[in-house]
Amino acid sequence: MISVPKVRSSKEKKITCIINPHAANKKWQRNVLLRKYLQKNLPGKIIDDPEDKTYTVETVKTLCRDNDIIVAAGGDGTIADVIQGIMESGRRKDVALGIVPFGSGNAFITSLGIPKNIARAIKVINEGLTRKIDLIDIEGKAAAFASVGATAQVLVEKLQHNIPGFFGHLLASRIMLKLASMEQEIEIFDGIDDEGNFFDHKVLKLKVFDCVLGKASHFGYNWKVSPEAVIDDGYIDITLFEIPGWKYWLFFPSIYFGTFQKTQKHFKARRIALRGRDLPVQYNGELLGIKDRVEMRILPCALKIISPAKMISSHFS
Repeated sequence: MISVPKVRSSKEKKITCIINPHAANKKWQRNVLLRKYLQKNLPGKIIDDPEDKTYTVETVKTLCRDNDIIVAAGGDGTIADVIQGIMESGRRKDVALGIVPFGSGNAFITSLGIPKNIARAIKVINEGLTRKIDLIDIEGKAAAFASVGATAQVLVEKLQHNIPGFFGHLLASRIMLKLASMEQEIEIFDGIDDEGNFFDHKVLKLKVFDCVLGKASHFGYNWKVSPEAVIDDGYIDITLFEIPGWKYWLFFPSIYFGTFQKTQKHFKARRIALRGRDLPVQYNGELLGIKDRVEMRILPCALKIISPAKMISSHFS
């Protein structure tokens, strides 16, 4: 049985909450009762005027100078921006992240065991128990999830046509039927294969439809994209889909629930480099760009995050 150390309550800490007023179709602006509830029950100061991603990241970097906890109230995009701000602040060892699920997509919290119910999520923050989680470094960006290939190309399609929300992803995903697998050289360092064998270095030359890299097991609208990912095991979880687009589309229900992934090549690694031609790359649902080479490495115990007591591991603040 793990013994949880005594920590200062949230009332003894300086807390600021960043609320995305545009999350979930502007729920913060539309729902007066919810807004009053959050204003009354969220600990600390509330900031509800983030303009865009850059503004949020820079605001969080500044807030980290004299805050103990930064709370992200929004969906996965807001959480990702707040995490980036904490990482860039240079105070990630001192500042903890709290989360209030307030968006249409709340996949990240599923991997952390944070309640989707707002009242219960605030209770978790007030308990103030922290754990340390890993992240992925991808060209200076901190990510819980990334992909190279088809799912990133769908994001490119969505952005080009400016189609918002879940239906935007659904409509854009039709291009998967036309997409071909891409020749890639995949270099894996300090890894583990599906049989549990450790290796220092491995190079694979494959035609891959999609390469999924996760720390969080879920992505987007509760898509169980990396079913074997563990948030604090010190490894990037890697799934290589060597299938044509029509088969990916046909088996998507089982891919969504994380069962089809068991039929594909799978590794865990501390570092991975992918090379190819015009590879679409995304992280946390954001387009990184079209690359000929991209490298990712594990950031072990990178972030302190407030979690329910039952989810606390051996890592304590």
